[in-house]
Amino acid sequence: MGSERQEMRKRQMQVHQEAAASVLHTRHRMGNTPTNASNACCFCWCCCCSCSCLTVRSEDETIQRFEHRTEGITNCEESPKATLDDANSWTMSFERLMKSAAGRAAFRQFLRTEFSEENIMFWLACEELKKETNKTVVEEKVRQIYEDFVSILSPKEVSLDSRVREVINRNMLEPTSHTFEDAQQQIYTLMQRDSYPRFINSVTYTDLLKSLEEPPPEP
Repeated sequence: MGSERQEMRKRQMQVHQEAAASVLHTRHRMGNTPTNASNACCFCWCCCCSCSCLTVRSEDETIQRFEHRTEGITNCEESPKATLDDANSWTMSFERLMKSAAGRAAFRQFLRTEFSEENIMFWLACEELKKETNKTVVEEKVRQIYEDFVSILSPKEVSLDSRVREVINRNMLEPTSHTFEDAQQQIYTLMQRDSYPRFINSVTYTDLLKSLEEPPPEP
């Protein structure tokens, strides 16, 4: 099993390098090749990093970079207090849960206990990307999302199949606000089928319902 995973990561790395090379080649023909392009990795078009794609960064450094970049995602939306009716409605469908800001917050708290919070963080980042219209900002957000959630070097890499990864690598050549549309749908489906049923039957959800059913303290 370990050897199969190692081989899969080698293939992913090869695809990653080929796609990165294609991006740099395309930008060279457009006259936008950065002066330190030879050291660029992870589709880092601004070339803010100095490492090679063949060099795996230390885990501490990678995690530090990730936490810095996703700070905005962590605080990107308020977490309003759920009402009892709202919380009860989450059992009706995963769509109803994800449309509720309080529902997303509660679900994210549950995913954190299962060490899979990156799934909803990736989904939220894609939602923010789709709202962006400025081409320069779109390219920057696409790059950051790729490095934070798609790159095999990221500590928060989401689980995507090879077909979706190939689609992403093609889309990276001409990044748009819909670059990760297929990947976002795959992660949405994963959460719906795998995590959502466990959330509804979890202590996290049960305790939330109990807290909402309790009468407010008397003044």
